[in-house]
Amino acid sequence: MTTPTEHLPSDSRDHRTGHLHEADHVTRVSNRRGGYVGSVLVNLIVLWLVNGWPGWHAVPFLTGRTVLVIGAVNAAIIARAVADAVNVVLDLPRPRALGDIVSIGFGLAAIVQVWRVFPLDVVGTGWETVARVLLVIGFVGSCIGILEALVRLVRGRFPRM
Repeated sequence: MTTPTEHLPSDSRDHRTGHLHEADHVTRVSNRRGGYVGSVLVNLIVLWLVNGWPGWHAVPFLTGRTVLVIGAVNAAIIARAVADAVNVVLDLPRPRALGDIVSIGFGLAAIVQVWRVFPLDVVGTGWETVARVLLVIGFVGSCIGILEALVRLVRGRFPRM
């Protein structure tokens, strides 16, 4: 673990203070904002693909029960898009952490709904087990993500990269 004044050789931190040079800070902010914009666009495209063309009906392994989970899935996609749109404007650690908590929470609700309804046409096959394991991994990962975002919310710092 490094202290604030230690740095990696590839870092361009000030050797005396351990802080990033201004140009590096601006680059990191610009890179994060670009990532947020990309995430918003991808989420809007996915929302359109699921609800517009070709629509979830075009996926051969989804059953008619998908209508029972599509609202939760849409809410999760919209929550992430809204959180990232806010990040484009603010790019502050605490609003980002709060947006992560909210959007992961919506995703967690969607995972639970998919588990309960299980709108996949794979029941009685080995793929049912695979799908359920993936849902459990998503559930556990979401819980860890919420805890990590809570820590960032309290600390008020971006995660180290």
